[in-house]
Amino acid sequence: MPPETPLLDTVSSPADTRDLTIPQLRQLADELRAETIDAVSQTGGHLGAGLGVVELTVALHHVYDTPRDILIWDVGHQAYPHKILTGRRDRIRTLRQGGGLSGFTKRSESEYDPFGAAHAATSISAALGFAAARDAKGQDNKVVAVIGDGSMSAGMAYEAMNNACETTKQLTVILNDNDMSIAPPVGGMSAYMARLVSGGGYQSLRNLGKAVSKAFPKPLQEAARKAEEYARGMVTGGTLFEELGFYYVGPIDGHDMDALVHVLQNARKIEDKPVLVHVVTQKGKGYAPAENAADKYHGVVKFDVVTGKQSKAQAAAPQYTRVFAEELLKHAEIDPKIVAITAAMPSGTGLDLFGQRFPERTFDVGIAEQHAVTFAAGLAADGMKPFCAIYSTFLQRGYDQVVHDVAIQGLPVRFAIDRAGLVGADGATHAGSFDIGFLGALPGMVLMGPSDEAELAHAVATAVAIDDRPSAFRYPRGEGTGVAIPELAAPYEIGKGRIVREGTAVAILSFGTRLGDALKAADLLAARGLSATVADARFAKPLDLDLLLRLARDHEALITVEEGSMGGFGAFVLQALAQHGALDRGLKVRTLTLPDVFQDHDKPDVMYADAGLDADGIVRGALSALGIDNASIAGRRA
Repeated sequence: MPPETPLLDTVSSPADTRDLTIPQLRQLADELRAETIDAVSQTGGHLGAGLGVVELTVALHHVYDTPRDILIWDVGHQAYPHKILTGRRDRIRTLRQGGGLSGFTKRSESEYDPFGAAHAATSISAALGFAAARDAKGQDNKVVAVIGDGSMSAGMAYEAMNNACETTKQLTVILNDNDMSIAPPVGGMSAYMARLVSGGGYQSLRNLGKAVSKAFPKPLQEAARKAEEYARGMVTGGTLFEELGFYYVGPIDGHDMDALVHVLQNARKIEDKPVLVHVVTQKGKGYAPAENAADKYHGVVKFDVVTGKQSKAQAAAPQYTRVFAEELLKHAEIDPKIVAITAAMPSGTGLDLFGQRFPERTFDVGIAEQHAVTFAAGLAADGMKPFCAIYSTFLQRGYDQVVHDVAIQGLPVRFAIDRAGLVGADGATHAGSFDIGFLGALPGMVLMGPSDEAELAHAVATAVAIDDRPSAFRYPRGEGTGVAIPELAAPYEIGKGRIVREGTAVAILSFGTRLGDALKAADLLAARGLSATVADARFAKPLDLDLLLRLARDHEALITVEEGSMGGFGAFVLQALAQHGALDRGLKVRTLTLPDVFQDHDKPDVMYADAGLDADGIVRGALSALGIDNASIAGRRA
């Protein structure tokens, strides 16, 4: 007999799952899990979260009429199985590659991605917006948000839930609890109770009770309502969610297809209040290497499917993140006032090392950047030396607190800004593009951009020493340059840069780790007969005004280079030059920044080349400023 056609091969869209039986759905989930593992083994990316929601993904698309019914995933890295089921299987091995599928949900990619999601805790707010729009238009489609238990540590999720019952009566939130952080172990009895309280019989009885209670005086009506909620809460849990106005169902086993399908079918029919379905899943489910790994293979590079071994290349130099962590440890050994704060990213920011050495001085506040910043402000106000380590893209979420709670009060919070600049495969949602502009706008802020790992060590030392105002230093993802790092780096002189190479015709002023490309550009210009000075600004704020005016005075053209958006370092330089009349003398200036677009994911080198921030791009900027092109170089040299 010929081999049976895999069920996944017959599914080109979610509509193809609607008539499948429970055993067939189980088979589909098994094949979907295998396909996800195989695809990510070839592309790298986020694996554990997606493996944990395979059964949930199949059940949701089976029960709900997507894309007419709106399905929103919180933090789209759990949505790889969703992408495979929604017509993108043929492109799944382009995941996170240049020109390929995004690693997150993306509106421009598919009608099954109604809302882009790469930052945590946005799903309930967005889903509530869709529900309110549906209600306003008189439509009857369903709206579902899937949020992880980690995202429930973010205040935004509760803000949305608090507003939900005032906004709509038809909204379903799936709480994907994959760390057992809320629920006890679940089994057959809890699944039975979840199905019972979400079912039509219980709903009819409940509605009858509500109708009868309307004949009671108001106090007795309220007492009856609370009695029903708390009685149900005693059996199933979820009293907190009930108090927020949700009808709580669960916890249920997120890998039990029969329970999932029946509970979701029941939840879909509840129309008198928002519903929260509590689903317990196992991150990395169904793939032994992921199940046994400490991080459940949350993020991986390419790997061997059989062994699970990841093909990580040998690093030529230490990662910037590790350099920061090790330098902070050196100072913390000396200064007991140094404390470290992370917003649910201890390993990503390197603070897991700090936590191992100083657990009592390390604070992981969860996915709560706003709280992290103000918490750090409180520590600083009482004499501690807090280092708040947050990715650039996530610090955006705490900007009001940086302004109101830190900068206005002049508190010496130290911001260690990881993932500054472009981040490659994670794309626009995770690029650290804007921190130079939004931090440099704040009075009193000290903003540093070290150019290599040794300079990062000096920046950490500088931040330790600054005790009268806030400070920040930014550094990219990835490896350093391989330079030697001092045993214990000394602080910078505040607001002072350095000349790295002397020249005459053009000055290149670099802020951050583009300095290496600036030096390569100087070599290329020299080969064309153009002498270039290269300077390392070190500070975007305060600017080294003496250095800046000297470069302006002694050169025909000035080029600024930064790994940030328009409105950042280059803008600060232009304003300073204008204020001091340097532009009146005919100085030619070009500010090289990231382009005024959200760049799609690709390899970082490709992205920087596209942005014009590699050596060739810097050369083009210099030639443009001088008003010459390659054809006229020879004549200029003569």
